[in-house]
Amino acid sequence: MRQGADGDGIPTGQLKRSIPIVRLAVRTSGEEVLATLRRRPVPPETYVRRADRYVEVLGRSKGALMKAAQMMSIVPVLNNEDPGAQAAFQAALTRLQADAPPMAPELAVQVIEQDLGLSPERAFAEFDPEPMAAASIGQVHLARHHDGRALAVKVQYPGVAEAIRSDLRNTELMMVFMQLMRAVAPPLTRSNPKALAAEISTRIKEELDYRLEASNQAFFAEAYRGHPFIRVPEVVTELSGSMVLTQEYAAGVHWAEAMTADQSLRNDWGETIYRFAHGNLRRFGRYNADPHPGNYVFHLDGPVSFLDFGCVKRVDAGWITMIKEITRAAISQDGEALWRVLVEGGTFDAKSGLSSDELAEHFSARINLFTGPQPFAISPEMLAGMIDHEFSTRGHASKWVRSIKNSDAWIFYMRLELGVYGILAGLGSVNEGLAIAKEMDMSGPVLTPLGQANAAYWAART
Repeated sequence: MRQGADGDGIPTGQLKRSIPIVRLAVRTSGEEVLATLRRRPVPPETYVRRADRYVEVLGRSKGALMKAAQMMSIVPVLNNEDPGAQAAFQAALTRLQADAPPMAPELAVQVIEQDLGLSPERAFAEFDPEPMAAASIGQVHLARHHDGRALAVKVQYPGVAEAIRSDLRNTELMMVFMQLMRAVAPPLTRSNPKALAAEISTRIKEELDYRLEASNQAFFAEAYRGHPFIRVPEVVTELSGSMVLTQEYAAGVHWAEAMTADQSLRNDWGETIYRFAHGNLRRFGRYNADPHPGNYVFHLDGPVSFLDFGCVKRVDAGWITMIKEITRAAISQDGEALWRVLVEGGTFDAKSGLSSDELAEHFSARINLFTGPQPFAISPEMLAGMIDHEFSTRGHASKWVRSIKNSDAWIFYMRLELGVYGILAGLGSVNEGLAIAKEMDMSGPVLTPLGQANAAYWAART
């Protein structure tokens, strides 16, 4: 059934999807003008109401707009000009990570029947028609396999693919959206809008293909089967299709509760997430470029389960070597080596006017995890400063912004790096960043207990 703007369906067509966002932008602008004319600051409760409106409109739009808003909410970007606005919008947008408006149960049943050729009653021994979570492209239902296994069934919204294509063609809509997001994450919106739009487009189009996601997840599930602290749920292939993805259910603690766990647990979880993200890049030339709080399940005995493999980026051996050399040069503050690696790797314009010393200084703001007193914790304020520095239009950093060649691999890597740092900051984990970096990229000794368990696991598999 084709969905329009009514009921629980996703609005399709450029006009239907533009009107709510444009109305929101006009209303927001009117409030700002009124406050200026009255020469009064905007009160905090106004920001809260405005942020709630953003979440309602973006949540119901689904697709590209909601996914982009989720991207903005993952890392804490502080708005120094108006911290009240930042706090309200950050809190509201974070709700989109796992609390989006769901579709009606009968629509989920319809998608399952069309994709699997079976009703939920026949496909599963048990199926809960009410979703346990709803996101930008699909929602998740609890079920039980006929063999007794607990399952999580991800069902794609009908009409979301058409809505996304409409969004990505609608230049005016994306421009209005970027204007709205300046209230949330000013530094990120200074980046190249074409590169940002291309990154969003590529990632969302990949996430629409549940068969590709199932293949990605199956790869990592096999690689980490039996790992001491990294878990990837097994895909149930016979109950998966292009719009339905069925996997074993990972029971554990989710993000909000994880942030309040004991410090030692949060330290282990932080190191686990870092090792999974960066270890996969170096070991397999593959990495999940969506470090999202909703994509982790935390276990109170130490492990982390990793979910959602809709966006897995692949890079070649030369690119992996470049990343390792960048890490080594940045840690040693070797600006000349950084210059050579970045230029030869095609990531940096040699005619930028940025000296090797300025380049080393620029990277020093990104590697505090490695160069600061150890063990090290990334605070939200520190991460906000790091992001502001990375995308600043002032000083030496402005030369970097103008000279970086935003290849898809580099954009995805920055997404991975900043996203993982955002997760570590949110957890408040304290980790041996320098020891782990030396282990991964400088043939250093394996010093942490998790690192030793990880090394033993891979040694046993060879």
